[in-house]
Amino acid sequence: MSERSPAPGGLALVESLVNTLDLESGGDALDTPEVRDGLGLTEDDLPDARELRESLRATLLAHAGHPPHREVTPLGELLARAPLYVAVDERDGSAALAPADAAPLLSRVAAAVAEALVAGTWNRLKACEAVTCHWAYYDRSPAGRGRWCSMQVCGARAKMRRYRAKEQ
Repeated sequence: MSERSPAPGGLALVESLVNTLDLESGGDALDTPEVRDGLGLTEDDLPDARELRESLRATLLAHAGHPPHREVTPLGELLARAPLYVAVDERDGSAALAPADAAPLLSRVAAAVAEALVAGTWNRLKACEAVTCHWAYYDRSPAGRGRWCSMQVCGARAKMRRYRAKEQ
């Protein structure tokens, strides 16, 4: 839904996973083989991937100052199950948390969150406040107070609702 450019670094994975569900239409891109293949998922992985997606969405809503959209498993509980290790680059000595096994989506998401924490970008990944949307977006606004995935769609709808409510 958003015209915004993708989130930086590993957050692009988190953003793309959250945005596999279109709340307005109910369409779930995880139902398509192309998206599952792109995320390295099998059909057996779908329940866990959906649980992770909705826990991420609840966290991104919290980043934007909104309550969870529904009851979910806390993201911290899910990420605690992800096997990570400290990878050290022999050339320059830089270190980063990396998935112990690159296949599981949970481990890749945990590594992306860790990378974003270090980079200071984690709290900039948010979910749109529109209840029919909750699309993930990276807030590049100077003050970090973005509210909608798209000013042209969700922002315009919210402003129009406020305007109409004033007229009554």
